[in-house]
Amino acid sequence: MLRDILSGKSGIDPGQLANAAGLPNDPASVAALMQQLQGAMNSKGTGVDWQIALTQGEQRAANGQLTATDEQQTQLRQAFHIAALWLDDVISVAELTVEPRLMTRREWVTATMPLWTQLAEPVATSISDSLTRVFAEQVPEEMQGMVANASQLVRSIGGTLFAMQLGQVVGQLASEVVSGGDVGIPLLGEQQAALLPQNVADFGAGLDVPADQVQIYLAVREIAHARLFRHARWLRLHLTSAVTAYARGISIDSSRLEELAGNFDPSNPEDLRQAMVDGSLIQQKSESQISALSRLETMLALVEGWVDVVTARASIRLPKADAIAETVKRRRASGGPAESAFATLVGLELRPRRLREAAAMWQAVTDAVGSEARDALWSHPDLLPTEQDIDDPQQLIMRLTSAARGEPEVLDDVDQALEDLLRDDGAERPHEE
Repeated sequence: MLRDILSGKSGIDPGQLANAAGLPNDPASVAALMQQLQGAMNSKGTGVDWQIALTQGEQRAANGQLTATDEQQTQLRQAFHIAALWLDDVISVAELTVEPRLMTRREWVTATMPLWTQLAEPVATSISDSLTRVFAEQVPEEMQGMVANASQLVRSIGGTLFAMQLGQVVGQLASEVVSGGDVGIPLLGEQQAALLPQNVADFGAGLDVPADQVQIYLAVREIAHARLFRHARWLRLHLTSAVTAYARGISIDSSRLEELAGNFDPSNPEDLRQAMVDGSLIQQKSESQISALSRLETMLALVEGWVDVVTARASIRLPKADAIAETVKRRRASGGPAESAFATLVGLELRPRRLREAAAMWQAVTDAVGSEARDALWSHPDLLPTEQDIDDPQQLIMRLTSAARGEPEVLDDVDQALEDLLRDDGAERPHEE
């Protein structure tokens, strides 16, 4: 069927195939889809060609892209400068040594795609494996000799469709984000802060707030995010490893895939398209995934909560800071269409659910022990607040205030038992010798 479509011998409308894959159904997009699928059929590779995702993303982001005027660039660079100065007063985190950037939407796609593909690759592999397995199981016995070559074809085409979908999602996301750290995870290189002038202007367009206040507030958030990841050098790897570990556990529901294959009507691909959109092809989370997701959400909430608290303190000079902050919270709670599409495609929500509780904890810690002791908690993963600390910050605050007074650490039952065991073991060694 695919060979007939690509050779023009089939009566199936290629636009319907684009719809089923969740791709735009316009002449240019359909032509690009056909070209990519023809390339996939001739491909000898075994992995996903992520260059397809990059190309799709850059093309999608370039649609409607505007270049910042000289005046906008000057204003935003000034906003970065003010943000850095204000943050110096409220955080104990070193300054950035890399100059903040102003990015177009297309430049944002180019800079962030390596991490997006890293997050998506486990899911793409699972989809390709499932497609190949279902295909092999459904092939009639008399055609088994052809399965090896055909399976490679199915794998290549499946990977190509997935890469094109990812590119479309990231390209659309480029029109929604305002900065490098807008989605919580560190998408840009180490120490790199960035704003997207066009999206910053769109963000402020519906607010009754002066443009310079919006620019400074968003610059404060972005600089704070970048400086945190510079200060806690372990955090980037820790967070991205947690995301990819979760993604590797994602698997495709082969029975659902078989059902779709058995009932597939090429002239009416709505069922297939709906399965791609609603995420029903991804199996339910395992217990280990649920546990991993809980840890990941806690980490994301701690990062975003800290950024919220220090941004609120640093931007206190802005008369309309509260109004901008509320808009950020509403926007973050709902997410954008591209973010929802990524969650469906990869099976991962990027917005932490416990953000408000984490921010309240960081504020309580700040009030109790100050910014220096608060920020010292990021120096090592073992010092970072836990989910229990978010639930009840008082125990954490008691430990920090006791340490500030120079009092010995109060050990819990497990730590005390370990301490007693080590003390006893050390006392017996000289006697044994």
